[in-house]
Amino acid sequence: MDGRAVAMWFAARGMPVHPLARGRKTPAANCPRCVRSQHPPTQCPCHRVGRWCHGFHGATTDPDVVSSWWTGQRLFGVGVSCGPANLVVLDVDAHTARLPERHSLLPGIAMPSDIVLDGLASGYDTLALLSAYRRQPNPAEDEGTLRVRTPSGGLHIWYRNPRPGLQIWSSAGSSSKRALAWQVDVRAHGGYIVAPGTTTAQGVYTPVGDAREPAALPAWLASELIRTGHVRVKKVPLRPPSRSRRQPTSDASPGGLDALLAAVRECAAVPEGASFTEKLNRAAYTAGGLVGAGRQTREPMRQLLLDAAQAARPWQMRRNENIVDAALNAGESRPLFVKDRHE
Repeated sequence: MDGRAVAMWFAARGMPVHPLARGRKTPAANCPRCVRSQHPPTQCPCHRVGRWCHGFHGATTDPDVVSSWWTGQRLFGVGVSCGPANLVVLDVDAHTARLPERHSLLPGIAMPSDIVLDGLASGYDTLALLSAYRRQPNPAEDEGTLRVRTPSGGLHIWYRNPRPGLQIWSSAGSSSKRALAWQVDVRAHGGYIVAPGTTTAQGVYTPVGDAREPAALPAWLASELIRTGHVRVKKVPLRPPSRSRRQPTSDASPGGLDALLAAVRECAAVPEGASFTEKLNRAAYTAGGLVGAGRQTREPMRQLLLDAAQAARPWQMRRNENIVDAALNAGESRPLFVKDRHE
């Protein structure tokens, strides 16, 4: 593998890269000074002089720096820093392992006792199970996005987050705090992924199929990541009301939000297959844009959204709250300025 060519290819597409140790999937070692020092990666002086210390924290898209790193060390592998690259990668583990308790297979989803789990042994199985449960295509078979076979037989499924305001964080499939599915890790903010073509002592990371670019993260997977706690919801202080604008009321909302809320409520008539999550996301994102523009205040909007969600899906209160809060935050980062006929 020509590590320099691979690194330059990713860097040219806005995906920050960093060197991996020769023959390994771990970052290249820090310089002696950084080994002895305990300074935070963000304060490392090495980055300013073109050294690669601190792994994905030092990743870059600068072509001169990238070229110098791999020109001097042609056998370095290539790591891609997922957060700055706006990547969400599903890392499917193929290792056969002892099956955990039924409730740990798909966190937050109760597996009825009449569902036979015989034969489940790896992340391929739990990802297929999640897809079937949600009646969605299996990402492991998604020919429209970059997929990479790992030397151990696992699979990296690369996606691009189409909503940068929705910051998705990494997780391990075995974690009790944040996980998508057993033996399915998530590589996103706070992590990196091994680039295809990288060679380790175990073998080569090899692309599968014809796709070489990450496709947009499917909406249903984004919803699952929100549901399973991969989006950190920040408490946002309420904005003081502006004297120059009309005060929002609980029964009126500008920008077509009424129609979006009505679409959410109408999902009550269809228990499944009504695109409820997508409709709630759209309504909450629009409401967040209005809040960000100062057209509405957050708490009344949040309550309107929760009321609509509870009317349609009263059995999933916690999930409704997660979807609303995450989409509101994302919308606030993209203010929606509309002309008000009353001004």
